[in-house]
Amino acid sequence: MWRCNAIALIILTVSHPLAAQSPTFGVGRPPTPEEFRELATAIAPDGGGLPEGSGNVAAGREIFAAQCARCHGPKAEGDIGPVLVGGQGTLRTARPLKTVGSFWPYATTLWDYISRAMPFDKPGLLKPSEVYAVAAYILNLNGIIGEGDVMDAKTLPKVRMPNRDGFVPDPRPDVGEKARKP
Repeated sequence: MWRCNAIALIILTVSHPLAAQSPTFGVGRPPTPEEFRELATAIAPDGGGLPEGSGNVAAGREIFAAQCARCHGPKAEGDIGPVLVGGQGTLRTARPLKTVGSFWPYATTLWDYISRAMPFDKPGLLKPSEVYAVAAYILNLNGIIGEGDVMDAKTLPKVRMPNRDGFVPDPRPDVGEKARKP
């Protein structure tokens, strides 16, 4: 019995300092100040934080075909990536289809998401004007803007999304005034 206790004591004595050390794997690096600034950018529903640039539906169609269609399908109808079009009128049904056109409350959120997270295999690849163009194309596919509309920091926040009023303001005091009043 004393041998079991001695072995347990040795294991605890040796493993305790190892457990107290933080793991380092020898990969990665701290972000540069520029990389951190890019990640720390916030795009507000009213367009605050949107950069300069502009894009139209025609340019967005080309960029979408080259960068997005392999996952979302040629007309954003979904493939290995989610469906981005359609679904209007389904949110209160047993099988709601939550798409950009049926669910998202602000067009600026679309710009922010594309800019940060797309393409899936190369997030952040697109320049601001390319993001405006892809957003214009997706909004046009959903029937929200016209073929000739141009999206930029002034026009994108003015786009009225079909589900803009479909969200409930968050009354919790810790979320800030903007979250309580959409």
